[in-house]
Amino acid sequence: MKKCLECGDSFFGREDKKFCGDGCRNSYNNKINKDSTNLMRNINNKLRKNYRILSELNPGEKSKTTRSKLIAKNFDFSFFTSVYHTKNGHTYYFLYDQGYRAIENEGFILVKKDNNLCDYDTILSR
Repeated sequence: MKKCLECGDSFFGREDKKFCGDGCRNSYNNKINKDSTNLMRNINNKLRKNYRILSELNPGEKSKTTRSKLIAKNFDFSFFTSVYHTKNGHTYYFLYDQGYRAIENEGFILVKKDNNLCDYDTILSR
């Protein structure tokens, strides 16, 4: 007889079985995979929020917006997942596949990265 790793109840089953049921297996794995600290949880929440804002403002491949619109939606410019420098010297900040670059007059160009790395200056000139 074995003991469930989650609840400790005894159960019968295959030799490699570790849990008495799906509920205990799910509960155990959720505990292991959850964000372990408040810092990680808060950063992930900010990244998700920024991503949702960019996705809402840029439903297609590219668009433009203003700093004031981003700030009004509580976009946090401190949180992004990667930086991309183009051949023309522009810098894009990305949240996963959604990116942005500052332009003149407090404006921003928003782009969506495809699976192929490419030069975003080329996309924007189309």
